[in-house]
Amino acid sequence: MVNFNEDHRDSKTALIVGAGRGIGLGFVRQILATDDIDRLYATYRQLESATELLAITDRRLHCLQMDITDESQIAATIKQIQSETTKLHYMINCIGILHDGEMQPEKSLRQINSEQLLRYFQVNSIGAMLLFKYIQPLLKHGDRSIIATISAKVGSIGDNQSGGWYGYRASKAALNMFIKTTSIEYKRTCPQAIVVALHPGTTDTKLSLPFQRNVPPEKLFSVDQTVAQLLKVIDKLKSDDSGEFFAWDGSRLPW
Repeated sequence: MVNFNEDHRDSKTALIVGAGRGIGLGFVRQILATDDIDRLYATYRQLESATELLAITDRRLHCLQMDITDESQIAATIKQIQSETTKLHYMINCIGILHDGEMQPEKSLRQINSEQLLRYFQVNSIGAMLLFKYIQPLLKHGDRSIIATISAKVGSIGDNQSGGWYGYRASKAALNMFIKTTSIEYKRTCPQAIVVALHPGTTDTKLSLPFQRNVPPEKLFSVDQTVAQLLKVIDKLKSDDSGEFFAWDGSRLPW
């Protein structure tokens, strides 16, 4: 089991956004398997998709319903957390959308439509930026804190060699810019906060399910494997890493 950094084991608070299933739920389970966190907040969007999360019985876990596309819900959720603690040491945002019913990644310009593009940006980019806005007061303390957001290698402009997936790629590229820009402001306002983008690799979740056919078995990670790998990356982060983009193996990715 991978633990958070041994040097930072005093009273800690963490927030996992998008913990109803998949990677977010995996983070909740692995974090609760350690003694590193005293209070763990976990958000979910819908009751019906969060049954496993809500079934966890651990006094440290506090589940909160929140829709990342609703700014008022984000503000209310963070306000509730602020009423119970003055410090946040970890925030891991695991929310992302690639497909949903008739919404599928575009293979060509002919498939572009504004409604779908707006949905990609609303979920994959804007929601994260609003989180950065509202959690800022909880990061103005002298302890090391990690603000990590699950991004995707396909959001790297420098790495784009195959095209396609316009909305998903662009929304993740926008997310990466939000992360980089936030890290610069946080250096002034929350100097102990380390803000990073994380690429989890292809993980066996609902998001990747329709696209797993051509993924070699050794490159298709279980949720547990992905979370363990990302926790290793998080554990090793230093102040100078803020504003960077890391893959699951700790390598730096181009913007």
